[in-house]
Amino acid sequence: MKVFVIAGEPSGDALGGAVMAGLHDVAPGVTFDGVGGPLMQAQGLVSRFPMDELSVMGLAEVLPKYRALKRRIAEMAEAVIATRPDVLLTIDSPDFCLRVAKLVKAQSDIRTIHYVAPTVWAWRPGRAAKMARHIDHVLALFPFEPPLMQAAGMTCDFVGHPVVAHPIATDAEAAAFRADHALGAGPVVLALPGSRRGEVSRLADRFGGALRLLQQTSPGLRVVVPSAGPVADMVRQVTQDWPGQPVLIAPGDAAAKRAAFRAADVALAASGTVSLELAAAGTPMVIAYDMNWLSRQIIGQMLLVDTVTLVNLVSDTRTVPEFIGADCTSSRIADGLRAVLADPQAQQAAMALTMDRLGRGGDAPGLRAARSVLAHSG
Repeated sequence: MKVFVIAGEPSGDALGGAVMAGLHDVAPGVTFDGVGGPLMQAQGLVSRFPMDELSVMGLAEVLPKYRALKRRIAEMAEAVIATRPDVLLTIDSPDFCLRVAKLVKAQSDIRTIHYVAPTVWAWRPGRAAKMARHIDHVLALFPFEPPLMQAAGMTCDFVGHPVVAHPIATDAEAAAFRADHALGAGPVVLALPGSRRGEVSRLADRFGGALRLLQQTSPGLRVVVPSAGPVADMVRQVTQDWPGQPVLIAPGDAAAKRAAFRAADVALAASGTVSLELAAAGTPMVIAYDMNWLSRQIIGQMLLVDTVTLVNLVSDTRTVPEFIGADCTSSRIADGLRAVLADPQAQQAAMALTMDRLGRGGDAPGLRAARSVLAHSG
């Protein structure tokens, strides 16, 4: 079996590495071609060019590289058509991957599979029908996505979310983390202001203000702040005047990050998949997020759901407090943190249900994805 696989960013590389490992199990002798990062290369892929070339986000970043990206799209489509794999597997990065699939479908009958369904349940539902013109099959991360993809004309399998395969710190490791950092008996707040500079710059002051208000009623408050590599220096700077003697976790210290997730009494986090990581660790949370005024107006008109928190959506509850847009103020966030600390068990059932619905306790998502690819390849 020959698989041409393309991923364009680290999260896609992680998905690709897992599904490739699964394919080695279910399709012995499988060979790979395409583009990917270190995790995919560890599974035998010789990347045609560095995946970093595709890891660009935002209009200002994309425009200078537009011609180079367009050339890479054509180059990848030509390579797929020339090598005639059993399947083209594209992973996330829809602006690049789906353009490759479109060119491939225009000139061949090669089967196309896309890993990660578009979030048509949240906004822009027309994306599914557009995608169906050149994608045959979809691998979905969420259990409510297959009917939406099927309605648009594609087959789709729910293969589980990768968060269910992430290691979780033990209670002993959490206790050791608290002891090592002398966190004491007061409430420990895990603060996660985002992984992009724009997010951190918009949220840092509001997070810091909320923590100062919370400290007024929780004098033993301590704060722990994991930071992503691209914003580590920025996070270090903006947290200098935060209360709670912030403990900063260095980028790449996965063990400390896992222990901190487990050790915290409550988390204050920017909206995103981090809510699923917190649910996996059993850490109750408050979600807060804002964007620039124009984006807020446009997206507010387009949203199809009344919550942006994935735990709320997957569990079909609204137990996680969220403060989005105009509601993202220090005072409201502080009130939300107090409410969660007063009843930390209120979210436990919803978090457990979320993990179960995402595939916890079953086969690893990478293996499930591999079986789906095998079943739907050419």
